[in-house]
Amino acid sequence: MSWGTELWDQFDNLEKHTQWGIDILEKYIKFVKERTEIELSYAKQLRNLSKKYQPKKNSKEEEEYKYTSCKAFISNLNEMNDYAGQHEVISENMASQIIVDLARYVQELKQERKSNFHDGRKAQQHIETCWKQLESSKRRFERDCKEADRAQQYFEKMDADINVTKADVEKARQQAQIRHQMAEDSKADYSSILQKFNHEQHEYYHTHIPNIFQKIQEMEERRIVRMGESMKTYAEVDRQVIPIIGKCLDGIVKAAESIDQKNDSQLVIEAYKSGFEPPGDIEFEDYTQPMKRTVSDNSLSNSRGEGKPDLKFGGKSKGKLWPFIKKNKSPKQQKEPLSHRFNEFMTSKPKIHCFRSLKRGGATPEDFSNLPPEQRRKKLQQKVDELNKEIQKEMDQRDAITKMKDVYLKNPQMGDPASLDHKLAEVSQNIEKLRVETQKFEAWLAEVEGRLPARSEQARRQSGLYDSQNPPTVNNCAQDRESSPDGSYTEEQSQESEMKVLATDFDDEFDDEEPLPAIGTCKALYTFEGQNEGTISVVEGETLYVIEEDKGDGWTRIRRNEDEEGYVPTSYVEVCLDKNAKGAKTYI
Repeated sequence: MSWGTELWDQFDNLEKHTQWGIDILEKYIKFVKERTEIELSYAKQLRNLSKKYQPKKNSKEEEEYKYTSCKAFISNLNEMNDYAGQHEVISENMASQIIVDLARYVQELKQERKSNFHDGRKAQQHIETCWKQLESSKRRFERDCKEADRAQQYFEKMDADINVTKADVEKARQQAQIRHQMAEDSKADYSSILQKFNHEQHEYYHTHIPNIFQKIQEMEERRIVRMGESMKTYAEVDRQVIPIIGKCLDGIVKAAESIDQKNDSQLVIEAYKSGFEPPGDIEFEDYTQPMKRTVSDNSLSNSRGEGKPDLKFGGKSKGKLWPFIKKNKSPKQQKEPLSHRFNEFMTSKPKIHCFRSLKRGGATPEDFSNLPPEQRRKKLQQKVDELNKEIQKEMDQRDAITKMKDVYLKNPQMGDPASLDHKLAEVSQNIEKLRVETQKFEAWLAEVEGRLPARSEQARRQSGLYDSQNPPTVNNCAQDRESSPDGSYTEEQSQESEMKVLATDFDDEFDDEEPLPAIGTCKALYTFEGQNEGTISVVEGETLYVIEEDKGDGWTRIRRNEDEEGYVPTSYVEVCLDKNAKGAKTYI
């Protein structure tokens, strides 16, 4: 099956068909290009969607994502972001492996097609030229034959006429011979051209055209194969990302399975637990006692002192009796003042205190005394942790400045040691201020933690403003906090003991210095002669252990073995830190 033999006379149709094949290939390229644009747009929309629902930093919404269901939702968003990345990969691979490749191939295909059909037209023009030569020689041979025949007839006519002179007859005979010779020459020329044309025509239809059409057929078949390979690549690009997309979906399922409703319920308890005890039972108030006491004057006088408030709220306020318990001063209520005082604290006083604090400007007290005990403990613990981090940060800065000062003392050419005294003093003052602040909050925290374990004492301590041991604090719970300059309930003796314990614990941290662990390795880029105290010599290309990274002073602490360690300039070594030990803090 060959186009050269089967389609020898379909030159124009083959030209149209091959052009159609190139158009189809360009249409497929356009299709893939639009697919890549869709993938990019889809990936962009997925990323924007994931970003839109991510919790904002330092916002209340971020605090709500401590629940397992919210964490699973965050994992879902992150996996969707990775999912979007795979669609970007699809777009990039299709563009590089299909669009660019096919676009280059189309240009090559057009050039090859143009060359083949140019050769075909050239062969057509040659055979047409041969045909025209043949036709011309044929017409000339025909014309010469007719002229020779007429000349022969004229000669015979002249020869038969007796009136014609012998000279005229001879002239006619010569003319007939000339015409006959011309006819013979035209015949020979026509025969030669005919043989040549037949040979050229045979070559054209059996050699040139089949070869050209065979090349065109191979070109078209290569185009078809290339298009099929591109379709396979199209599918393979999608198939390559399926495992990663599957992992993304598995991550979403894993995140969903990690949701723990019990844990979320416990987090709700920790978030909103007040630490208060439920109010006790309300005692029965007998409003018939004043009526019984009216029998005697003594009873009447007593009823005037004790029964008037009862008569004021009797009958009309039975449904609103317990919020106003403090106005009822019957002997039965004095038997258990704790329950009634605590009921009053739960229903009215804390709310009044909170509203008053809002009226004063809404500022949160430094000791978080406006919060319930459990929430107050969490806030104080959080504040203590933040202060400890700040202290550690300042201590690291102080250590770095001290090291830099030592380097300046040993190498005056590197800087003036006195220039660091002001900064060192400032950092020391900041550390002292932070320690005092930490001790204050730890004292408040110790007070709250001292209350929480003993549930039987908790209600008494939290309602202590009504306790008989503190008479000045009966009327307003805010007065108790205002009586102390720092807003604390802690006595001076307990605060001093807490400070002593903290100071002792703080000093114990620096009693013994243990060998520092290696946090990575380094390679010496240059040779360094460690001639000063505290430095170590290294040779170019030598590998050593890093035990303390550069903290801004330009020096890195390294170790060769258990006995040899010291500082080298950071610019002299190439440091490679261990990821697991990179965040380790170094205490000196």
